[in-house]
Amino acid sequence: MPYIGTSPSNGVRQTYDYTATAGQTSFSGSDNNSQTLTYTDSAYIDVYQNGILLVPSDYTATTGTTVVLDTGATVSDTLQIVVYDVFSVADTVSASDGGSFGGNVGVGGTLSVTGNVISPITLAGTTPTLTIGDAGAEDTKIVFDGNAQDYHIGLDDSADTLVIGKGSALGTTTAMSIDANGIITKPLQPAFLAKASSTQTNIALGSGITIEFGTEVFDQNADYNNSTHTFTAPVTGRYLLNYALYGVNLDSAALYYESYLSTSNRNYFSTIDPDYGQDNAYHTFVLTALADMDANDTAVVKVYQNSGTQQTDFGDASHFSGYLVC
Repeated sequence: MPYIGTSPSNGVRQTYDYTATAGQTSFSGSDNNSQTLTYTDSAYIDVYQNGILLVPSDYTATTGTTVVLDTGATVSDTLQIVVYDVFSVADTVSASDGGSFGGNVGVGGTLSVTGNVISPITLAGTTPTLTIGDAGAEDTKIVFDGNAQDYHIGLDDSADTLVIGKGSALGTTTAMSIDANGIITKPLQPAFLAKASSTQTNIALGSGITIEFGTEVFDQNADYNNSTHTFTAPVTGRYLLNYALYGVNLDSAALYYESYLSTSNRNYFSTIDPDYGQDNAYHTFVLTALADMDANDTAVVKVYQNSGTQQTDFGDASHFSGYLVC
């Protein structure tokens, strides 16, 4: 029989050796080497009697487990049956050289990949799900590998917190954190609160006077300068800015007082006429504005007194605050 190549996983031939008894015609079951005869197709077996190859007309092989000689053997004759595997060449991808699958690939066990998985990747089905982790006590993350800057989304398992941050290491520069109760915090979001360090006395008349908030209560992202009393927007966005000014000894003879939020784009005013029949011992100036600010725009709080006597103070209970909304 011609050589048909090498089987993908096993040898292509199996030999069964029998020693005949007087007149024996049927050979099956366990051979001299305790191997049980089996074959798939009689066209793929060779039968040798005492080393001589028999032709198919000399025997019958139809059951898959038995070979029957037309003429009984002589005692101690040797009968060797060689069975060849029946196989077809598979449509395969080389394990060593690789290749491409043209159809669907199903994996019933664990798929281990060393190297890159080339996009695009689509998760299909009625409920597409991607699970990262196996319920073990370990951190998991997705890293976005950028040209100049990396970012990550990950699970800080010890804190039961989902974090989004800068860099590839989990939790090093966290921009957003979601805890087990669903509470969202933004540790880097621009936000500040500053208060007056002391009373600012006898403000000048006829010009906008910057209120001095010299003490930072907090300054998340370091955007407030307590020496110039100025907030500087780090990015373009909408900023909610607030102030409350504790005014003391307002002059009833003044035509008006203006407190205002002065930003690079525009001013936001609050105006009062202090003509209450007498000097006003205390008055709180309050203003809130959702201000549009470009990156590096500034904001300060000012007060303007039109005419009257220079006698008004602003106490250390005054404060100025703000944060980036969007």
